Amino acid sequence: MTIRTPFADPPAPGCAVTVAPGVLWMRMALPMALDHVNVYALDDGCGWTLIDTGFDTPATRAAWQTLLAGPLAGRPVTRLIVTHHHPDHVGLAGWFVAQGAALWMSRTAWLMARMLTLDVQATATPAQIAFWQRAGMDAAILDQRRTARPFNFADCVHPMPLGFNRLCEGDTIRMGGRTWDIRMGDGHAPEHATFWSRDDDLVIGGDQLLLSISPNLGVYPTEPDADPVGDWIASCTRFQSHARADQLILGGHKLPYTGLPQRLIQMIDNHHAALDRLALHLDVPRAAGDCFAPLFKRPIGADTYGLALVEAVAHLNHLHRTGRATRTLGPDNAWTFQAIR
Repeated sequence: MTIRTPFADPPAPGCAVTVAPGVLWMRMALPMALDHVNVYALDDGCGWTLIDTGFDTPATRAAWQTLLAGPLAGRPVTRLIVTHHHPDHVGLAGWFVAQGAALWMSRTAWLMARMLTLDVQATATPAQIAFWQRAGMDAAILDQRRTARPFNFADCVHPMPLGFNRLCEGDTIRMGGRTWDIRMGDGHAPEHATFWSRDDDLVIGGDQLLLSISPNLGVYPTEPDADPVGDWIASCTRFQSHARADQLILGGHKLPYTGLPQRLIQMIDNHHAALDRLALHLDVPRAAGDCFAPLFKRPIGADTYGLALVEAVAHLNHLHRTGRATRTLGPDNAWTFQAIR
């Protein structure tokens, strides 16, 4: 089974690519290392159903105005589907709702997005600082983060509306002239919605089914002992029974592709391999901040340090939960992990 993409290039700014009848693919720029998010519009006749939104920034709003007047032909957005709660996907949900769109999300995604946008902090909380200490954060970075304003969801997410329509595992939804099965994934984000067409070979995968990259599997102060790696592997395994080589996967980043059965095998095997490398690295007790080398195949700079740290915690938590490593709280208040041989 070969993984390939039918599209050599992504859509240009302000433009859309038709990936299937009644389905448009567009992109929003992101001010980060992963510099874009894919968004989709499905033709419902009387209007459009949108999949995800990008950040809430003046530039993203202007980009949407260009798309609404151009490829979307001035027809209304009647419904917004948000695959998961991360800011690059939910950022403008409240903005679209204010213009008349109905919002559809999983319950967990809506609760997370609404909670996080209301939780605005001027400086890091004691719980956040304690979490960073337990992870073995670099001392200089920790000193800087003690007093700096932390990232807040409200910085790039429009205020979330009070009400929403719930997407549920096992339900169906009609959009773009197709009936779609709703299947939830976990690991990257809790109750992440994916959509599998019953009428053709389309799958809307969000960040759960990406080409060529693995989404961040992170642990955060809200649930410091979580096991997103285990959740991720379990989700990929569940999706295998629904995957076919001819399905066109519309992901939240990178290019659409075919070859999902092989891609799921890759995503499962990549994390098992990372766990094995990490276990070998734990021949002596190490904290998460000491575990970047076996997990990542690139240098970790200041712009990616935070994501690397929370993913290292996730893989260590999985080794601990599955009985492959011990965990001990050291005198510096950091958890150290050691492999069980």
